[in-house]
Amino acid sequence: MKGLLAYVRPHRRTLYVAGVLALLGAAGGLAQPLAAREVIDALASDDSLLGPLAVLAGLVVVSAAFSAAELWLLERTSERVVLGSRRRLAARLLRMPLAEFDRHAPGDLVARATADATLLGSVSSVALVQLVAGGVALVGAIVLMGIVDLVLLGVTAAVLVVIGGAVAALLPRILRAAERQQEAVGDIGAALERALGGLRTVKASGAEERETDAVDAAAHHAYEHGMRAAGYQAAVGTSTGLIVQIAFLGVLGVGGARVASGALDVGDLIAFLLYLFYLTEPIASLAMGATQLQQGLAAVRRIDEVAGLPTEDAGAQPAFPNAEVSQTEPLVAFDSVSFRYRADRPPVLEDVSFDVAARGLTALVGPSGAGKTTLFALLERFYELQGGAITFAGRDLADWPRAALRAQMGYVEQDAPVLAGTLRDNLIYAAPDASEARVLEALREARLEELVARLPRGLDTEVGARGTTLSGGERQRIAIARALVRRPMLLLLDEAASQLDAVNELALRDAVARAGRRAAVLAIAHRLSTVVSADRIVVLERGRVRAIGTHAELVRGDELYAELAATQFSEG
Repeated sequence: MKGLLAYVRPHRRTLYVAGVLALLGAAGGLAQPLAAREVIDALASDDSLLGPLAVLAGLVVVSAAFSAAELWLLERTSERVVLGSRRRLAARLLRMPLAEFDRHAPGDLVARATADATLLGSVSSVALVQLVAGGVALVGAIVLMGIVDLVLLGVTAAVLVVIGGAVAALLPRILRAAERQQEAVGDIGAALERALGGLRTVKASGAEERETDAVDAAAHHAYEHGMRAAGYQAAVGTSTGLIVQIAFLGVLGVGGARVASGALDVGDLIAFLLYLFYLTEPIASLAMGATQLQQGLAAVRRIDEVAGLPTEDAGAQPAFPNAEVSQTEPLVAFDSVSFRYRADRPPVLEDVSFDVAARGLTALVGPSGAGKTTLFALLERFYELQGGAITFAGRDLADWPRAALRAQMGYVEQDAPVLAGTLRDNLIYAAPDASEARVLEALREARLEELVARLPRGLDTEVGARGTTLSGGERQRIAIARALVRRPMLLLLDEAASQLDAVNELALRDAVARAGRRAAVLAIAHRLSTVVSADRIVVLERGRVRAIGTHAELVRGDELYAELAATQFSEG
């Protein structure tokens, strides 16, 4: 409840107004049976009906107007709550450390920012006002019913207590079913994200039916919990009408006997019955508000789990001066670095120490699983060090604000992701203020002029979701150009030539050579041409530095490197 009220608090003034309108509408409804009694009395005494009918009609219109205004305010507040919660969740999700994403399914996180946030919006406004207004209207109706006749009120109250107690016992079951249903909806999102993220692999493997079955299983799980919750909600909804019907029968029997004995007027009996039927609306509001509240509490719990996850400090740090380092000093220094992704897993890096010069190309080579990509992740502070130290431009990496640190680096990932949008959007993604001249220079260095020339709208052509309209080599060259546009102090290349043909690989080698004259280049290399042209080569094996030297030195002096050079390095 505290979490729910935290989302409501910024909109409390609007909800107060909506609550007042709801109470005024309820007051108009409560006055209608009294006005109806006046109409009946006027009929019995042959008095004019114009006045009583005008009062009754006015109460109906005014009550409807107040109710309409209340509903509009509630819907507006609901949408604002949804907007605010989605904005906060999106900001937190995009600032979460990668270690947290490793522990959560992206599809489930998306479901919390979409489906759960939508549910939260309706509950945080409509349900709360329904509970308050319905409760006040119910109390008001009961007081007026007591004024009309206490005996008939006793009959009604007995029915309310018995059936209301049964309804209250169902509410915790609704909460549990709603929680499990929303978790299952998250599982659907996770299953779809898994399948759609590797759709080409799914189709090529003929695994459509298996992936469909996995989504079906999650959907069926959500269906089962949804049906369970629907059953409880149906029982609660039916009970509202049942209360009025049973109470009506009891009041009709007892009230009829009292009218026959002269203890009660016919007008009072009709007014009491009208109040009894009026109870249908506040009882229904209370029941609906209570069931929605249970669903909302489940949504709040799931949303608050995300809101409680840690975030990086990107964007929260003061401006940091541009780094400067002389050409004779190393730009990056690894000093006894150790790291493991999980405490129950073996270390990925152990006692790694080497330097990266401020200019030129340093190549990282080694068998798969040696820890090469992990070094890049530590440099970008995607993960925090667990042992040793890394310095960048003479400062400990931990002293750098992430945004300032990453602004000095250009990172070309192994799978070279291209984002939905135009080609220009992708090229300036890391440097939104880059000039046209810098963009064109990067296009030339990455050999993308031919691609731009054949695209229907040039740089402003949409490249499709994940760059599906482009070849693998084109996506890789776009990623390289994006990094070059940034003009970084350190260029990180994770197998950047893996999907390039010989001609484009040669162009990349020239671009890397030019970049190496003004910046440091650290490349994970599986191509012999890249390794041969490196100023320095670091050989990794099982998370440790095995050897450091030039290609010629390592071929002569390191058995593993000589084997890699002879068997694994590809000429392209």
